[in-house]
Amino acid sequence: MYCIQVDIPNSLCEIDDELKAIYHSRDTVCIWVFNSREERNNFVEETAGMLKAERESHYEKNYSMKVTK
Repeated sequence: MYCIQVDIPNSLCEIDDELKAIYHSRDTVCIWVFNSREERNNFVEETAGMLKAERESHYEKNYSMKVTK
């Protein structure tokens, strides 16, 4: 197990884990937030094998939503 300590905003911590998809690259951790578990699962399936930039683009085009802080 690897743990990387960071200050995560409370607004993100309060969101149900089933509505988040988490990916990482060598220098970045990305947390994408969805309206439903089904959307999250679809995103994970649709983006399997994509590079980070491709995942970001796919999220912006298909799932982007505003998260209140």
